Amino acid sequence: MSKYFSYFPTTLYKSSDSGNDLNLVTNLMTRFKMQESLKTNSAAYTTYSIKDGDTPEILAYKFYGDVEYHWVILTYNNLLDPQFNWPLEERTLNRYINSKYESLADTANNETGLIWSRSNIHSYYKELTTVTSKNFSHTQIIQIDAPTYANTVTATSTITLTSGDSVTKSVVKGSKTYFQYEYGVNESLRTIKLLKPEFIFALRDELRRTLS
Repeated sequence: MSKYFSYFPTTLYKSSDSGNDLNLVTNLMTRFKMQESLKTNSAAYTTYSIKDGDTPEILAYKFYGDVEYHWVILTYNNLLDPQFNWPLEERTLNRYINSKYESLADTANNETGLIWSRSNIHSYYKELTTVTSKNFSHTQIIQIDAPTYANTVTATSTITLTSGDSVTKSVVKGSKTYFQYEYGVNESLRTIKLLKPEFIFALRDELRRTLS
């Protein structure tokens, strides 16, 4: 990221309360905001699903030919913290879940945080689906509490309209363990936008102009 910070302005910084020593340092408090039109223009980016082993640096080299452009990937996707805003690999995710829920586990009976997360319910949901004979489908997922879950009846019914078209409505219910919840959160981080290579130099020049 050295090239990225080379664009930042410098400032004088006093390293101690005593004395008059001043050092010229990079002003890391400076912020660069990318034009929103560049982020919302579908012609400017492609979507990508992050795979295990991918890092911003690896993707920058793969798509732009230079690891230094990993700042483009982070800025374009508003990823302020690449450690926590980036999906974890499976083994790392399992260690994270184990550590997070270890205090709730019955360690006296050799239960780990990971085992606890797989056997305890985090939330309940109800899924409502409507399908018409003209192949229109709509699904709504609603989070519900335990009593509502217990009283929800799963069913499927079909209604024939006067036009001759039919509408099928179904209700299903389900639950999600803590492990499934954490896995889902991690998976939601996989889809990112990659700025197309032909826009890279224009963005770099914009960064220079903004920070100069």
